[in-house]
Amino acid sequence: MNDIMVLAQDVKVALEAGTPVVALESTIITHGMPYPKNLETAQAVEAEIRAAGAVPATMTAMGGKIRIGLEATDLEALAQAKDVMKVSRADLAVALATGAVGATTVAATMICAAMVGIKVFATGGIGGVHQGAEDSFDISADLRELAETPVTVVAAGAKAILDLPKTLETLETLGVPVIAYGQDAFPAFWSRDSGLPAPLRLDHPAEIAAAHRTRQALGLPGGQLVTNPIPEADELSRDMLSPLIAQAQAEADAAGVTGKAVTPFLLQRLFELTEGRTLAANIALVKNNARLGAAIAKELAAP
Repeated sequence: MNDIMVLAQDVKVALEAGTPVVALESTIITHGMPYPKNLETAQAVEAEIRAAGAVPATMTAMGGKIRIGLEATDLEALAQAKDVMKVSRADLAVALATGAVGATTVAATMICAAMVGIKVFATGGIGGVHQGAEDSFDISADLRELAETPVTVVAAGAKAILDLPKTLETLETLGVPVIAYGQDAFPAFWSRDSGLPAPLRLDHPAEIAAAHRTRQALGLPGGQLVTNPIPEADELSRDMLSPLIAQAQAEADAAGVTGKAVTPFLLQRLFELTEGRTLAANIALVKNNARLGAAIAKELAAP
């Protein structure tokens, strides 16, 4: 393991001391936002975690190594890198074996976090069941990973471009706890309420940490999904977004966009159709999730 894992010094010290660490993915940097907004956002998210009393651990594959935590120069280089692999469970070993630069998805970040004992991961939104999956079978590996890897994932729900009812149904079938933080509704990424009820609700980070520990004590596999609604001041209404999502999906279908290219295509079109409002909301919700992730990590690190 030492041959393929490189821990940043602050992450190494925190893990050895048992102090809180929060994992962060890197596809949001390489595939989610343009430069320099991606770098500014990554720096701001890491700053939120540090301000909340935890250590951020941004993950990536680089030079045949899994990097757990990035130095400032590495983060800047990643933000400007071209042709970066989008790495999930299926591609991680190939990315390492070939020395490719690979940005970790939710699934790959969970795998890497669990390998080094990081229990909490903050992201924007998870992947899920895509529209039309009954024909395409396009279902994100994130869902299976949540069922297998013992990490608590904090997200603003599943991305609103997905088939949310089918995503929730799949998570239930896989035995993944879906916990809404502070409300009864399942959030929809840029919107606080998807119109669907969340299966579970918890109102305090200590309760979420206790649920994480109890799953481990029971010997249950997998993690838990904590859905943290975007702050009210930053949300975009579901009524405004729904027709735009339908338009972007129709354009993707007409252009023959499939597989891993679907999500970046749809997010870019929604950025254009909302004149940048989705990007601003995305930044706000990721920072909000980072704060909650740090609070949960602190509770898990408490004696």
